[in-house]
Amino acid sequence: MKHYSSFSEIDYRLKILSLQREIDKESLKLNLNRLKIDLYPSNFMVGFKDIIQKSLISLVVTKLLKRHG
Repeated sequence: MKHYSSFSEIDYRLKILSLQREIDKESLKLNLNRLKIDLYPSNFMVGFKDIIQKSLISLVVTKLLKRHG
């Protein structure tokens, strides 16, 4: 558990977490839109590989950010 020495440190950390949440929401929206496009029959096989790859990268980055946060 992280200990903070001032309210400004807490506010700063909360702002970072808020921005990370916004980034994650926008990333989810983008991935959902890509999914819609990639699920067209002609794009399905190519798109499926890209979706899995991008999702795995996003998952790894999120895990790494949580560890170092």
